[in-house]
Amino acid sequence: MAISSEELLAIFKSTEALLDGHFLLTSGKHSPNYFQCAKVLQYPEHLQRLCGELANFFRDKKVDAVISPALGGVVVGTEVGRQLGVRTLFAERKDGEMTLRRGFEIRPGERFLVVEDVITTGGSIKEVIALLTEAGAEVAGAGSIVDRSNGKAKIADVQFSLLQMEVVMYEPDDCPLCKQGLPLVKPGSRTGTSPKAS
Repeated sequence: MAISSEELLAIFKSTEALLDGHFLLTSGKHSPNYFQCAKVLQYPEHLQRLCGELANFFRDKKVDAVISPALGGVVVGTEVGRQLGVRTLFAERKDGEMTLRRGFEIRPGERFLVVEDVITTGGSIKEVIALLTEAGAEVAGAGSIVDRSNGKAKIADVQFSLLQMEVVMYEPDDCPLCKQGLPLVKPGSRTGTSPKAS
């Protein structure tokens, strides 16, 4: 049975993975909310179930391999690839550029599923897709656990997220949280005040 948005949100809250505070997102925007997927995926039962939902959606899409942007997408990509029975690899940034390292190869004509934990603008996935296109591979689809754009971030012809919701975001120059003097936290860092789970 497919997981509902309500059940998924309950899982995020029970694992303290839905945070409230003042966050700097990868896109450069600020937000009062942050999804820390790693806190959910540290539990094998949640990892297996949520990634299973993604794997099942793409099971008939002729996926040859799964690729993810590091760091957040690596755990998701590995488990989705395991459940699909295909090889998995990840791209990572070097000098600000998304690239393949560690001997990973993209073979021309291969069909890749690109997965991420959370997408906001889809920028990281789009960079990975550019690597695939440049290498002559095909994109079977794009998947994520959470889509913070509520479906507005168009990434691939076939796209699926377990949870779509619109999360409030501000441009840094127009951020009311900055104007209130709330410390800005880059998720995963120890600077600023400790975020609170909602």
